[in-house]
Amino acid sequence: MRTQLLIGGRFYSSSSPDATAMAVTDGTVVWLGAEQPGRALHPDAEIIDLDGAFVAPAFVEPHIHLTAYGLRLTGLDLSGTRSLAECLRAVAEFAAAHSETTVLGSGWDETRWPERRAPSAEELDAAAGAGKRVYLSRVDAHSAAVSTALLDAVPPATPGYTPGEPLRARAHHLVRAAALAGLDRARRDRARRAALDAAAAHGIVAVHECAGPEIAGPDDLRELLDFEHGVAVRAYWGEAVRTAGQARELLVATGAHALGGDLFVDGSLGSRTAWLREPYTDAPGTGASYLDADAIGAHVRACTEAGIQAGFHVIGDAGMDAVVAGFEQAVRTLGGPAVAARGHRVEHAEMIDAEQIEKLARWGVIASVQPAFDAAWGGPDGMYAARLGDKRAAGLNPYAAMASAGISLAIGSDAPVTDMNPWAAVRAAALHRTPEHGISPRAAFAAATRGAWRAGGVRDGVAGTLVPGAPADYAVWEADELVVAASTASVQRWSTDPRSRVPGLPALDADSPLPRCLRTVRAGVTIYEA
Repeated sequence: MRTQLLIGGRFYSSSSPDATAMAVTDGTVVWLGAEQPGRALHPDAEIIDLDGAFVAPAFVEPHIHLTAYGLRLTGLDLSGTRSLAECLRAVAEFAAAHSETTVLGSGWDETRWPERRAPSAEELDAAAGAGKRVYLSRVDAHSAAVSTALLDAVPPATPGYTPGEPLRARAHHLVRAAALAGLDRARRDRARRAALDAAAAHGIVAVHECAGPEIAGPDDLRELLDFEHGVAVRAYWGEAVRTAGQARELLVATGAHALGGDLFVDGSLGSRTAWLREPYTDAPGTGASYLDADAIGAHVRACTEAGIQAGFHVIGDAGMDAVVAGFEQAVRTLGGPAVAARGHRVEHAEMIDAEQIEKLARWGVIASVQPAFDAAWGGPDGMYAARLGDKRAAGLNPYAAMASAGISLAIGSDAPVTDMNPWAAVRAAALHRTPEHGISPRAAFAAATRGAWRAGGVRDGVAGTLVPGAPADYAVWEADELVVAASTASVQRWSTDPRSRVPGLPALDADSPLPRCLRTVRAGVTIYEA
């Protein structure tokens, strides 16, 4: 047996909130407490001096697109562009510096530009050069601006094709597939390596890849699952089935672990493809619907009968109506306990009302949410308010109501839509732009650790914690003073009193620096070190 004794640290542990030492044997936490008894109990242990660092359970990223995120990290990242002109300059410079015929970019957001519009095909042709295949995914990844060379591959009658506008819906899915087909394996592997390295550098030991036929295709998923890295990958495949047999066959065919993730019921608010009950405030139409209640119900029934976790991407309120109606069909047929036993998921769940929250909680449905969406687009001057009006926008992402009703939350990023930065996501959940929807930092941290493990089907009671018997999945952080945050402003918000016996977290107010990762450990093995 090999034992390591970590000393001189501050540990986030419910069983030993004042511990300064932790022993790990063969990848399992075996003891926490004070340094002196730790040395006596483990005289032959390898000593690791933490020099006051903060040690906490490692994060799990429950919703990511690894290859796409890696392509942003290694390619043309437009998330920082401040105008259409700046975006076009970035495209021109990237095309001039790279010999590839396909230019892939992502992250642009026209709502932050003074021009308030996307680049046209003609502008991209001029910037990149005639004949270049340019694919620029909008920040929400549900629409794209493309050059003429790619636009010509989409039949004009395809749903989502409107001359002079970014491609949406089916047209976007077709052009994304055409653009990605131009990448070779070496470039895809560089992207995967970059994304997984970034995960480890942010204290993440496992990720949930949300793949599908309309995202990057089965070959991308197979390559990803064959890719060796210290960060574990759980794969979700977004394709609907109608029978248990089809569900089992699809898992075998794809290598996926579950049939959910980005199984699209609708699109996004930014691209105006989220499925709404009432029209958008700033444009006609109510978005796009890809699955109706009958198809959703059939998928939930099939997966439940096959013993497989199901899930759906849903953002708009009409989309959530269809999801709840579909679950109701499955519950009527199979019973609530059978459905709840599978821990099915909804991704995003941004527009959800009290009755829907109560029903999903009763059926054991887990919500995989992205607080960075609210940080980026919430508030009275944000994109949500522009798309929906103030009243509807203020109701988005009601985490407090979901948590208090008993819905298990898993906090993630949907990278590359937002950056993969778990501490920033935890802070965004606590500092919600609609204050009554926020949750405490402690609850948010639990949702990014224990809740995310649970969302991936791990229900052993110790995953995502630092207690004896738990897997040694942890991260070491450079952090300032630890505090205990109350969940409401009606009580003292911060306390450093050790007699509270509540483990403290780094301060997550808006002005405090976020912790810096020094080391990430999975099952006792270091997978990242600064």
